[in-house]
Amino acid sequence: MPANFIEDIITEHIAEGRYPAIVTRFPPEPNGYLHIGHAKSICLNFGLAAQYGGRCNLRMDDTNPTKEDTKYVESIQADVAWLGFKWDDMCYASDYFSHMYFCAQLLVRKGLAYVDSCSREEIRAMRGTISEPGSASPYRDRPANESLHLLAEMRDGKHPEGSHVLRAKIDLSNPNMLMRDPILYRIMHTPHHRTGSKWYIYPTYDFAHCLSDQYEDISHSICTLEFENNRELYDWVLTALDYAEPRPHQYEYARLVLEHTVLSKRKLQQLVAEGHVSGWDDPCMPTLAGLRRRGVTPEALRAFINMIGVAKTNSTVDVAKLDYCLREDLNTKAPRCMAVFKPLRLHITNLEERSRLTVPDWPENSGHDDDPSTHEVVFGPHLLIEQTDFAIDPPKGWHRLAPGKEVRLRHAGIIRCDSYEVDEHGTPTLVRCTLVDSQKAKGTIHWVESTFAQMRVVRLIDHLFTVPNPDQHEDWLATLNPARGEKLVAFVEYHAARTPNGTHVQFERHGYFYRDPVDGVFNRVVKLRDGYKINSQT
Repeated sequence: MPANFIEDIITEHIAEGRYPAIVTRFPPEPNGYLHIGHAKSICLNFGLAAQYGGRCNLRMDDTNPTKEDTKYVESIQADVAWLGFKWDDMCYASDYFSHMYFCAQLLVRKGLAYVDSCSREEIRAMRGTISEPGSASPYRDRPANESLHLLAEMRDGKHPEGSHVLRAKIDLSNPNMLMRDPILYRIMHTPHHRTGSKWYIYPTYDFAHCLSDQYEDISHSICTLEFENNRELYDWVLTALDYAEPRPHQYEYARLVLEHTVLSKRKLQQLVAEGHVSGWDDPCMPTLAGLRRRGVTPEALRAFINMIGVAKTNSTVDVAKLDYCLREDLNTKAPRCMAVFKPLRLHITNLEERSRLTVPDWPENSGHDDDPSTHEVVFGPHLLIEQTDFAIDPPKGWHRLAPGKEVRLRHAGIIRCDSYEVDEHGTPTLVRCTLVDSQKAKGTIHWVESTFAQMRVVRLIDHLFTVPNPDQHEDWLATLNPARGEKLVAFVEYHAARTPNGTHVQFERHGYFYRDPVDGVFNRVVKLRDGYKINSQT
């Protein structure tokens, strides 16, 4: 990672000898699939631990059994491993439920927590406002023995959900409203994916998170900025329980906000539930499962995270940065092939027989200068070219095919357009050309031989949303890009058609593609660099 403020803090702590080791953690809640925003946290936590010779745990923040599931645990593990990281310890907040319950009892005995029997609505009303202090619950001074008895009954499932909660007793006039007697435990009669029906109460995030960090000897608890207000409660819990220094401390950084997508778990869930996408691993989705299926490489994703860095203020990241990292990585991984997406028939009138051409898999500057690998393509009198590579009345500066104009066929010779045919709408249907002995061609176009070309489906992955910031639109679903995963049948050279699932190719002049491991479709991972499109001069 580039130097950042968290790195500066850790360097200072090492110089002071504050911690015996640098220990971080990546603590997702297993209630959904990870997305590209989580990749930033993964790279940061695992990267810092590796940089300073420390450890990084993978911890499931599994404190809400109504939303969590083992399938999410497994997908999270797969995503972290795919991104290239190995955790030191696999942990769960549920590993510490007994310890946390003991800590809750201790806070009650110390007069720092109480069981509140008010309803959720009443508690919310008593919190006050930003300008007005909160008001005390009628149960705030409930005797410790009574609170302990009720807490035990809550744990054993003797009270219905919503009837009681355990609250910390802190400060009802604190300007940080989170500190106005926050809830530490709530009743849930839902079996847990690991502990079953052993518990009927579950700790809140703010109570469980700091204690989990403490039990795992975490030195630096790194969170995103939305948890900045939670830091005061994080420190209060550890102080109230008499945990001495050195102990964990929380540090916040700006989360990843990427153009043309949404990273809200609620909104991603809505896209899946309403059928706007085929699932969490849809190649158009910003989930790590979707990105992996699309063909995004872990190396490119890590490079992207390094490029954007770590800051203290939120900002929106240009998706072009991710595209750049993808091109840089795939340039060295994707052998070149030819494919025609929107075909126009071309007849070379002075060529009678087919022949086989030997063409290189890798061009210059692809990192494979010493790689002599080649493949064969069939060349003959009947070809398919792109419709956009021929113009009856070309504009000024046109360097592709037009009546009387010459152009070079990729890997073959130079042809001149002699005539053409059109349909009833005036759309070209056939171009007749001759091979010429000339050096005047300024442009090069790609092609496939019409008989040996294989039909394959390509999926043109594009931005998920048409606007850079869909979250800022009240009707954000209205900004979904209708062309986000357009499919079409392309004609690809025989060599490319045999590409196995799970491999990359570059269809020349179209972009980098990946053979989908699920359905075998060629997913477009990324277009070629800006300004180098099929409608542009090559």
